[in-house]
Amino acid sequence: MPTRILPAVGEADAVRSVTTLLSQLPDAEPVAPVVDSTQLIDTLARLAAESVDELPEVVIVHERIGPVPALELIREVALRFPAVGVILVTSDASPGLFQAAMDYGARGLVALPLSYEELASRVQAVAQWSVGVRRHLGAGGDVFTGVGGTVVTVSGAKGGTGTTLTAIQLALAAQASGRSTALVDMDLQTGDIASYLDVQFRRSVVDLAAITDISPRVLADAVFRHDTGVALLLAPAEGERGEDVTDRSARQIVSALRSRYEVVVIDCGAQLGGAGAAAVEMADRALLITTPDVVAVRGAKRAVRMWDRLQIRKAEETTVVVNRHSRATEIQPPLIQKITGTAVAATVVPANFKELQSVVDAGRIHELENKSSVKQALWGLAGELGLVKAADGGHKGGRGSVSFRRRREG
Repeated sequence: MPTRILPAVGEADAVRSVTTLLSQLPDAEPVAPVVDSTQLIDTLARLAAESVDELPEVVIVHERIGPVPALELIREVALRFPAVGVILVTSDASPGLFQAAMDYGARGLVALPLSYEELASRVQAVAQWSVGVRRHLGAGGDVFTGVGGTVVTVSGAKGGTGTTLTAIQLALAAQASGRSTALVDMDLQTGDIASYLDVQFRRSVVDLAAITDISPRVLADAVFRHDTGVALLLAPAEGERGEDVTDRSARQIVSALRSRYEVVVIDCGAQLGGAGAAAVEMADRALLITTPDVVAVRGAKRAVRMWDRLQIRKAEETTVVVNRHSRATEIQPPLIQKITGTAVAATVVPANFKELQSVVDAGRIHELENKSSVKQALWGLAGELGLVKAADGGHKGGRGSVSFRRRREG
């Protein structure tokens, strides 16, 4: 059986060198190389969605792959696609780097410049390991395909646009429909999810920042299980501790959550830091919340352009959600779409703070009545984003509606 090998190499000269040697290996079936980390994860996810048997046995990661650093990329591949063996190609073959690569999930390391004998030996060993893992796991539905959960980030065009309310209601809708859901407060200095849900907590996202290997048990110890069933990973009570959460640790945390939950909703607030930027870059859907006024729309346009300049996310890959909408406002969704160059969600959230005031003041936003027009819109948005699981035999709802299993009220 031929060994399928997927190279992840960004530099043209390195691509030629790697592919030439791979083509000479016995029983090797090199796959067309990918040029960056995003393309690698997307390719593996697409193959895994078809079948675990479609995944390559070996992935070769070059040390200068980007934009995600090589070791971080190896960790994400190992978490999401555990039956794929990863080999790191690097000019630094020191024992320290070798140990680090193994800790991050690599199955082998090959030094530059490449030699046929060393590459052939490593590929053969890693391919045998991969085949053994798949045989041990067995074929069929019991095999984890590695696609992982859906990650949605919610960011604000400016402060006060309703980012936290949106994130909470999206998570509640997903959980109520039967999907295991995590809600993360990545607004590290001013996060308010705990206040909105009347939660007293000891642990926060900061407790995971210094951990290099976030096991399921470590993750379970850090999250707070809310009465609604949503797993909460909260911002620190002391805002200055938010600086401990780097972009690197944020990537590890998001990857760990994605591997454990079907839906991960992340409140990134209105200020972009390294951790929030990493979350937005990794997200399957990135939402930007705005209100239909000049200041907020300008803020949305500014945020979209900044994300593009920093190569975090392209405008066309961002979805703007219009909050506090009314037909009387001069700025309507089509104009916002034109100004920002983004997609705009078909579901708009009406302006009706009277519905929210009592539950917000009480810190019980999860008790917002089902008849609330704001809740109906936000749960409809969850349906539009594909975050909810339709009830068996559920009927098709009207515009902006979604079918879901209602939780029993105690």
